[in-house]
Amino acid sequence: QVQLVESGGGLVQAGGSLRLSCAASGRTFSRYVAGWFRQAPGKKREFVAGISWTGGLTYYADSVAGRFTISRDNAKSTAYLQMNSLSPEDTAIYYCAADLQEFGTVPRTAAGYIYWGQGTQVTVSS
Repeated sequence: QVQLVESGGGLVQAGGSLRLSCAASGRTFSRYVAGWFRQAPGKKREFVAGISWTGGLTYYADSVAGRFTISRDNAKSTAYLQMNSLSPEDTAIYYCAADLQEFGTVPRTAAGYIYWGQGTQVTVSS
């Protein structure tokens, strides 16, 4: 069992930045892949970014590539999502997710993750 708690969301103007954190507890976080998803009102939950055990592999949705950076600090059992050049289209609830996977596998769908945080709201004003 892994518990995930997100933080760092808030209100920011277009063009601004935020860094989300996902603190994990309960098991050895370094053995879990981590991902960030988001869900805007009336839309399906969508993949944003994913990272492998060691952080050596990262994947991004096309809509955030070049603007967002996923990272992790296994010593702190924490994953991060640095978000730059934010636009109103990035407004959503952002969720952290984790799962045990074979080394090198990073799921890019919600079905690939069993553990989820409660979400943190990100609102970007124009």
